[in-house]
Parts: sequence; structure tokens; C-alpha cells
Amino acid sequence: MTKTKCKICGYIYDPERGEKRRGIAVGTEWKDVPDDFRCPSCGAKRKVFIEID
Repeated sequence: MTKTKCKICGYIYDPERGEKRRGIAVGTEWKDVPDDFRCPSCGAKRKVFIEID
């Protein structure tokens, strides 16, 4: 599973953890995260996230 990182604040979305604060279930791949997702740390839009290793 690929992690993604917010370019603004450095928050990392990890599919193995999901994002409880945004209602994203454990195991949800980034491609399946809703388009209106906002970074839970800084509020940045989904489009500012980049894939990381």
C-alpha cells in the first residue's frame, strides 16, 4: 500500500491506518479516498498530496 504526503505540512496518509478524523476506513487506498478529502492537519486539498515510498 502506497502512502501519500501533504506537501504543505508533511502529514502522511497511510492506507493501513486510514483516517478516522475524516471517516476514511482502514485499508482505503489513496485512489479511493474521496475527491473532497482535506488534510486533517492543515486543511489542504487532496491535490497537494504526493506519493512517497
